[in-house]
Amino acid sequence: MAFFKNYRATGKLAYTQRFLLISTVPIYFMIFALIFSPIDKIIPGLWQIIIQPDLLITDYIVVGGIGAAFFNAGSLTLILLFLLHHFKVEFDGHIVVSSYLIFGFSLFGKNVVNIWLILLGFFIYARLHGYSLKKYIYYGLYGTSLSPAITLVMQAVHTSVVWQFILASITGLVIGYVLLPISIHVKSSHKGYSLYNVGFSSGIIATVLVSIFRSFGIDIQTRLIWDTEHTALFAVALFVLFSYMVILSVLLDGKKLLPSYFSLLKESGVHGTYNHEYSDAVYIFNMAANGIIATLFVLLVGGDLNGPTIGSIFTIVGFSPAGKHMRNILPVMVGVCISAFLKQWRINEPAPMLTLLLSTTLAPIAGEFGIIAGLISGFIHSSVALNVGIVYKGLNLYNNGFAGGIVAIFMVPVIESIIEKRKNDKEKKNKS
Repeated sequence: MAFFKNYRATGKLAYTQRFLLISTVPIYFMIFALIFSPIDKIIPGLWQIIIQPDLLITDYIVVGGIGAAFFNAGSLTLILLFLLHHFKVEFDGHIVVSSYLIFGFSLFGKNVVNIWLILLGFFIYARLHGYSLKKYIYYGLYGTSLSPAITLVMQAVHTSVVWQFILASITGLVIGYVLLPISIHVKSSHKGYSLYNVGFSSGIIATVLVSIFRSFGIDIQTRLIWDTEHTALFAVALFVLFSYMVILSVLLDGKKLLPSYFSLLKESGVHGTYNHEYSDAVYIFNMAANGIIATLFVLLVGGDLNGPTIGSIFTIVGFSPAGKHMRNILPVMVGVCISAFLKQWRINEPAPMLTLLLSTTLAPIAGEFGIIAGLISGFIHSSVALNVGIVYKGLNLYNNGFAGGIVAIFMVPVIESIIEKRKNDKEKKNKS
């Protein structure tokens, strides 16, 4: 087949082939939505998703139903993918991450209405300051983590609809405008050891926004809307998708696949990059393997598969071409599980469940410094993630990105100082 012939000559899929492959996930779940929900229920469900508050944790499967939730996620992701394809943005690891983050978090916080003002603010900043949209677009896509702020302003400000729209527009444009410079600035603080860098910067922006809102008397109520009824159904859907990805990767690379994958497992994942080039099949296989592991973790600890947990699983899947693999996510996740035996919460409760999955932002710590460091980072992260959100009242969807940045800033200098001391002591011993 010409498809395989061209791929095997380069190890890379063509531009349109990558576009179609990334589009598989939203299309798959939109078909899934249509199977389990008639179209006459999807439209009213989408309306409920648009008009209701989106603060953490708001499961769109409860708010709008299975069909509306997956249709919202799938259609929004496809719209953005078509825009990226139209502007010839390279479908690299960053775009895979941002696309699957859009899909995942569109099951609990992002919708077809509330992301656009933030993106517009980002575009304005990039144009005025000479940043390449093709190069930095993924920052804008990540920054939609603050999209609940748009809905919040529309609903919390008790004035005319015109003023609500004006204030919401100003809020979204300002968020998008300040996102890129803050994200670039804070990246050096954790040295790339937390993969959710924009989650860290978004937490800073959300803290400022909530402080301003509260000073004007805008009360922000946290939410907990969580589906518990469809775990078996969603497990089947996920395992079918990930099995397809495994089969595709085997067809593409054949016997070369596993040796290359084992080589990838030796990478640290710091800065969300790998030191060596791998074929697209290896990345696809890594995505599937991580997706299976994450899904099994949810099932084994007695958690629920729903909008928030599926979204978190696709965060892990999305970051698989950009820093996450089996060897560096498992220690962190196990560290979170260990903490559940000693702390005042159960691992299968909603917030701890998301913390378990999204703690993998700290995968580079385990990849660079080893299993013990990974276990400790997961243990500490569980405490930080479950408490730091009180600062911004669920306004930042990437809560674990903010918590992970704090943990990385706390841990990495300490670890490096210990390593440096051991190195100096060894040198002194050799000289004596």
